[in-house]
Amino acid sequence: MREARAADLDPQLQHFLQHLEVERRLSPRTVDAYRRQLTELAHSLWPQQPSAWNRLSTAELRSAIAGAHRSGLSPKSLAQRLSAVRSLFRFLRRRGAVDGANPAAGLKPPKGERRLPGVLDGDTITRLLEIPDDDPLATRDRAILELFYSSGLRLSELAALNWADLDLREGSVRVLGKGSKTRIVPVGSKALAALEALRQQQPAEATDPVFCSRRGGRLGVRAIQLRLRHWAQQQGLWQRVHPHLLRHSFASHLLESSGDLRAVQELLGHADIATTQVYTHLDFQHLAQVYDGAHPRARRKGTEKGPGPRE
Repeated sequence: MREARAADLDPQLQHFLQHLEVERRLSPRTVDAYRRQLTELAHSLWPQQPSAWNRLSTAELRSAIAGAHRSGLSPKSLAQRLSAVRSLFRFLRRRGAVDGANPAAGLKPPKGERRLPGVLDGDTITRLLEIPDDDPLATRDRAILELFYSSGLRLSELAALNWADLDLREGSVRVLGKGSKTRIVPVGSKALAALEALRQQQPAEATDPVFCSRRGGRLGVRAIQLRLRHWAQQQGLWQRVHPHLLRHSFASHLLESSGDLRAVQELLGHADIATTQVYTHLDFQHLAQVYDGAHPRARRKGTEKGPGPRE
């Protein structure tokens, strides 16, 4: 389906996207995702007519979601589409553009297979990070990899760092995460050493980007992804290495050693602890084992005899 240009959008949708970009300060990538989901939905609902969001009913929306599912759209994308509609209608109601119920309020997307992200074990991480410090690019890339694994940053967060965001003396980094929320994350000793080496190699002002390209500009997210893939191949790793894999490995290893789910949630910058549970492979079987071993009322069948009937 064709990508909608700004001129193609109806005024209500234009105002909503401007609200996301200017007032909520969402990233361009997130705003584009909202635009794509809502324009595709509008094209399916009103293929030859102007958009009519104020007349959209729950039944029409349910039919459109079912049709998209039959066409092969994934449950994850359908969930994003419904979330975008809910956000749009909340915005329109505040502006007085609609006065009815939110048509997406009671709708849920089809359930999809829940895939947990992979994780690199400690030996593989060590092997990956053994980058020879013999040229400027290697020094920069080693600092990138060390910081990813040390602090569990998102790709966009790492790419946006300036030297002012790093406190090498205190061993911390200030990160601007999703929803423009700021958090302070510790930086490990290995990552600090790699960043110190990078700073000595490229003297910079506090407002300069930490990770630069050959030409001196800020290193883009795509370039960072390619450098991670390059070093995985150089180190002889069969697994495709990407920033999210390092972030998940950071979370998994930290949880295994500390058992502190709330702390991991804070370090990752998750608003909902349920998201952290997915990252860290917490499943019901593990929780049941903890319950059976710790709760006073937990009883394993066949291992402990309960009290008899009252007399």
